[in-house]
Amino acid sequence: MRILSYLLILHLLWAASVFCQYEDYDFEDEYGGEPDQLPFYFNPNTQVEVPRLPFPVECAKECFCPPAFPLSMYCDHRKLKTIPNIPNHVQQLYLQNNNIEAVPAGPFTNATFVREINLSYNNIKFHMIDHGVFAKLSNLLQLHLQHNELEEFPFPLPSSLERLLLGFNKISQLPGNALQGLPNMTMLDLCNNLLDDSVFKEKPFSNMKNLTQLNLCNNKLQTMPPDLPPSLQHLSLENNSISHIPENYFNRLPQIIALRMSHNNLQNIPHNTFNLPNLLELHLGHNKLKQVFYIPGSLQHLYIEDNEIENINVTVMCPTLDPLNIKQLTYIRVDQNKLTSPISTYAFFCFPLIRTIYYGEQNVTGSRPSQLRTPVFRRFLTPEEFQEAEDNHETLNQETEEAHEAEDSYFHPYY
Repeated sequence: MRILSYLLILHLLWAASVFCQYEDYDFEDEYGGEPDQLPFYFNPNTQVEVPRLPFPVECAKECFCPPAFPLSMYCDHRKLKTIPNIPNHVQQLYLQNNNIEAVPAGPFTNATFVREINLSYNNIKFHMIDHGVFAKLSNLLQLHLQHNELEEFPFPLPSSLERLLLGFNKISQLPGNALQGLPNMTMLDLCNNLLDDSVFKEKPFSNMKNLTQLNLCNNKLQTMPPDLPPSLQHLSLENNSISHIPENYFNRLPQIIALRMSHNNLQNIPHNTFNLPNLLELHLGHNKLKQVFYIPGSLQHLYIEDNEIENINVTVMCPTLDPLNIKQLTYIRVDQNKLTSPISTYAFFCFPLIRTIYYGEQNVTGSRPSQLRTPVFRRFLTPEEFQEAEDNHETLNQETEEAHEAEDSYFHPYY
């Protein structure tokens, strides 16, 4: 009996030592830091069944496959010129920040279960992508190709795809069939390309019934993109040359939550343009607006800095008072306009939740900006809320300073 007890104790000690090996494993020691990717949370309804993996898992010799993340293969920041062969079990493949110029079909032959591919920050051109190489990946959900040399849209793509990032390329055309057959697409980033109004002739976005975020900032657009799907919630159009919004444009987009149109050429906004039931955030800074417009009850944050507004007519923003439907506006940014006096106190009847109005400096004279007596108005702030407002203001100032840098001038595609 005593021998059995000794054997049991030895077995427990051995099991504890094995467990501690995994507990003491330090990802940073072997890989040099956390991966620079935001976590991608997969749709549980589309989980792929993968056979149970033996340890250690198969891994390309050029890459790193951490035991803590057995379905991921990290090949980023390794000066690779070619894509290594991808083992069958890999679901997340990270190849960003290399010198890859081509995407051949060979390395993806066994990539049956791959769901996320990051090929950003490489030198890939459209004609160097084997035709159909992505379309064959029937479980692919997310594809990163931003910061490459793509001159054309990389189609065909698999119908499973949900998120496609193509920012910072040289794409100038969207063929009519490029976005067909993508019923699950929810997010498309085309910022910082060479797109102009001609891309809308074939209505490329009209059949994307599940698209919720579309980024078209930093292109060459002069008009609002037509025939966008009504499912859209986040629309980014900053840094274009748009001068007009058709009066009933947003009637077809009732789900819009956030709209960014700063750094355009807007001069006039039709009165009820933004009468949207779900709009929370509206960016119209750095345009040529001379007057304000109707503010929907749902709107919380309004940015109209760096325009040519001389007077803020509160009755235009809020024609009637409705005690049963309190307007949700809490923050207004109006610096770098031509205001000579603060907003009328009537605003606090229309917008009782307002906590901060940032006046900043005003461009009243052509020679030197002037400042209102109250550069920042705050009311009913607890110390914690005051600090939060200070932090938000510092963030906004930093964003404004960096707005001309293309890297930081569009919706970051993570919501």
